[in-house]
Amino acid sequence: MEFNTMGRVITEATIENIHDVWDAERKLILPDQIRKLDVTDALVEPREHFLSIPTRYIGLLGLNWVAETGMYEPVRLTIMGRSCTMDVMEESNTGSVVIGNIPLTHLDFVVDLRDRKLIGNPAHGGEHVYEMY
Repeated sequence: MEFNTMGRVITEATIENIHDVWDAERKLILPDQIRKLDVTDALVEPREHFLSIPTRYIGLLGLNWVAETGMYEPVRLTIMGRSCTMDVMEESNTGSVVIGNIPLTHLDFVVDLRDRKLIGNPAHGGEHVYEMY
């Protein structure tokens, strides 16, 4: 993950079709048959809410639209070794993968504004923690 010259924080991410992941775990398909996307330039944007993926990648991942919510089926999102299951919002086909506040919260990452990079939440010693209220 790095801070580019235009002032944006970007990160590497892996996005996998969660149904394929489950099928592989049940040995219905081989692990190399999991439809996935490895991106090196996902935009970290805490002011956005969701995980947004360009239209061209939604088809590649084989995601179906969930009409009730206006979202797409969930994926497994992995950043810096941390994973979560996340619904997908469609981004314009010319856009980038956008990592919003909800996935950042699930993965327990924050943006270090001074160094302009993604880090583990300092309130949890940098470790991945889910707070239970």
